[in-house]
Amino acid sequence: MKKFQLYLGAGLVVIVVLTALISLAWTPYDPIQAFPHSALEGPSWQHLMGTDRYGRDILSRIMAGSQITLFVGLVAVAIGMLVGVPLGIVAGMNRGGIIEQLIVRGADIVLAFPALLMAIIAGAMVGASTGSAMVAIGIASIPAFIRVSRAGTLRVVTAPFMEAATLAGQGGLSKAVRHVLPNIAGLVIVQASIVFALAILAEAALSFLGLGTPPPDPSWGRMLQSAQSFLSTQPLLIVWPGLAIALTVLGFNLLGDSLRDILDPTTGAHR
Repeated sequence: MKKFQLYLGAGLVVIVVLTALISLAWTPYDPIQAFPHSALEGPSWQHLMGTDRYGRDILSRIMAGSQITLFVGLVAVAIGMLVGVPLGIVAGMNRGGIIEQLIVRGADIVLAFPALLMAIIAGAMVGASTGSAMVAIGIASIPAFIRVSRAGTLRVVTAPFMEAATLAGQGGLSKAVRHVLPNIAGLVIVQASIVFALAILAEAALSFLGLGTPPPDPSWGRMLQSAQSFLSTQPLLIVWPGLAIALTVLGFNLLGDSLRDILDPTTGAHR
């Protein structure tokens, strides 16, 4: 069952990544160009998923939208990881000290502001855009990386090899890079996959609310928002982007859960 979960999650992620890569070079139609004479057509051989209110091909927009989805996830995870992991390691290596307290309390403060609220603030300051959404989601994910890396560091610093490193005269930076980081890499990778899935959901929600990717760029969340006006007449308009979001999030969640069992078998033993 665990292998099936791993293969299913990895397969869904690979499909999304391949779709994004293919869409960089080719889509059946221009995902932005409107064809009013073909508006609101149902699925056909010419348009496999139909067209939207402006006659744009849904399949082409789904394919192009995967680029934005993956880009937002990558940037959000990168922001959270590059800021959160070092802070978590520093906090763990200074257990009980003032530095740890400052980092932990700072993470708690950031955690009190959800990504949606941060995006609203960022949108009010610089305007709604993909960039502001990515930064808001990335900042909101920092506390999760701090907590995970701090917890992992606390386990590593009590290991005998850390005492040996101290006796050998290694400094704090050397011990963090050579010993702590490699031993918590598995936890960080698992957290990254989980944050990636959450970032996809957050971006879709922000775009649905008009705080994410602006039109006419294809965004799955924006496509959901546009399709709600035609729910009774063309329900498939809301099915395709919703299905894309659901399968992508499912893929990253399954992959993250499987990686947790592989990289840290002790967690699976207690399930």
